Amino acid sequence: MDTRKVIATEAALQLIEKLRSLHGPLMFHQSGGCCDGSAPMCYPQGEFKVGSQDVQLGEIGGCPFYMSRSQYEYWRHTQLIIDAVPGRGSGFSLESPEGMRFLTRSRPFTDEEMEEIDRAEG
Repeated sequence: MDTRKVIATEAALQLIEKLRSLHGPLMFHQSGGCCDGSAPMCYPQGEFKVGSQDVQLGEIGGCPFYMSRSQYEYWRHTQLIIDAVPGRGSGFSLESPEGMRFLTRSRPFTDEEMEEIDRAEG
């Protein structure tokens, strides 16, 4: 049973490694919509100011992954699966010049997984 809140595909992990070799330590923040849609945004570590209303869901490829607390309430019952696909990402996300973009897929947690998550979150 995999109850991690965020995981990455092999394609995403390969892109993360490439970006890390170019930019150093990285971080992710799941955008909340608006101009760039709802997309995982990749930044150099510390370049995006994480606030008290942000939740760290976990790590992908050794990089912390954050989301706003209000958005997390909507996504809480799903596992985010970060993928990398050909296309143009947001101008603010580091992968944009690489001809790739990060994409969020998801799957609902099972009832059993949610029980485990609820116990862990106390």
